[in-house]
Formats: sequence, structure tokens, C-alpha cells
Amino acid sequence: MHGSSTTGRPLYHIFTRIPGRYDLINHVITLGMDNGWHRQAALACLQDQPTRILDICCGTGGLAITIAQLAQYAPDITGTDYSQPMLEIAAAKASSSTTGKNIRFINADVARLPFADNHFDCIGISFAFRNLTYKNPLTQSYLNEILRVLKPGGRFVVVESSQPKSSFIRFLDHLYLRLWVFPTGYLISGNKGAYRYLAESALHFYSAEEMLEFLLKAGFKQATAKRLFFGAAAVYIAVK
Repeated sequence: MHGSSTTGRPLYHIFTRIPGRYDLINHVITLGMDNGWHRQAALACLQDQPTRILDICCGTGGLAITIAQLAQYAPDITGTDYSQPMLEIAAAKASSSTTGKNIRFINADVARLPFADNHFDCIGISFAFRNLTYKNPLTQSYLNEILRVLKPGGRFVVVESSQPKSSFIRFLDHLYLRLWVFPTGYLISGNKGAYRYLAESALHFYSAEEMLEFLLKAGFKQATAKRLFFGAAAVYIAVK
């Protein structure tokens, strides 16, 4: 759960001031499911054996490193984030992993990606797409940049929170966001504003059907969704 420098002060503070606790918080508030969700997204990224893979808003490198660990070949993997402290942890984690040593981590904003047009075969984002698109005035700039650096026929893989179809499960999910995610994230991080935002944005974010429609309207040719944990999260694959 990370994002861009334009998403607001509370998020900026959490992504630059407490990165040392960031992985722990994500693991606790997802009840340990974050690693499995990264794996699902990483497998989706690797499905067509892409040569060049970009992990945007990579945070502490969870998705990029998982891709490197699962790949049966040696793809060129790059991770970008605007938070330098996050990137330093990501680089340290990658260097301690036998498969992650060759991942490049670059400080960059999604609105201005430092790559050529049509450069990547696959772009992934893990629990940060919400930060780029929820009440964010620069959403279109982010989408334009993602489409610009992705090759025609390339895949954009998003793992993100969603809305369960069942009204009862949706009620339980929203209760979990309010009574577990927000207070637990606040307790561990000490940053009330950031975790209030993260819980509220998840409460009001797109359903899977709305997300697919959003991706198609953004300019992708096709999009599919795979629901996770009763629909509380989903992996989306959009093709340029």
C-alpha cells in the first residue's frame, strides 16, 4: 500500500518516515495473506515470459522480488517508487535474496516515468493502484504514462482491494477495514491520517466489475479479473 507523491501528506509521511515497519504492518493487517497475493500477481506477470518487467510504486520491493523468485528464466526487472527510504529497504531485501540481486530500483514518480515509449512487456502494481486513482487529480497522467511505457500487447497486472459481491461478506470486509486495518496500522505506525486514508479508500474503491470498466475506458484493449479472499481483493490483467 504505497503511492505517488501527489496523493497527500498523510501518505507521503508514512511512505518516507516509517518504511522499517511497513512490511510488518502490511503482514499484520492482511492477516498474513499479503505474501500469497504478491505470488498471485507475480505469476500473472510471468504468464507470457516477459523480458522486461516494471513494478511501479514498488514500495519495499515485495512484488518485484517475488517475480524474480518465481521466474524460471532471467527477466529484466525494474522497480520504481517516489520514496527513497522504501527503495533502500527494497534494494537491501533484493541483495539478500539469491534471485533478486539484479533488480534495479529507481526513484521516480508514475506521472513522469524515465523510460522510452513501448519499453516494457509487463507492468505490475501491488496495492498502490488505489492510491493513484482514488480521488486523485493526476489519475489520467498516471494512466497515460503506464500506457506509454507498455508495449502494444503488453500486460498491466494490478493486485488491489475490491468489493465482495455478497452483501454479508462485504459488510464483514468493511468491518475488518474499520476495526482492524485502521486501528492496527495506526497503532504500529503512529500515523493516524495515513491509515484512516488507506481504510477509507479501500471501503469506497471499485468493485471488480467497475475496475474492469475503468481499465477499458483508460485505453486497455481487454481486461480480466481474478477475485481473492471472497472478493476482498482481486488480480486484474489488462492488455494494451
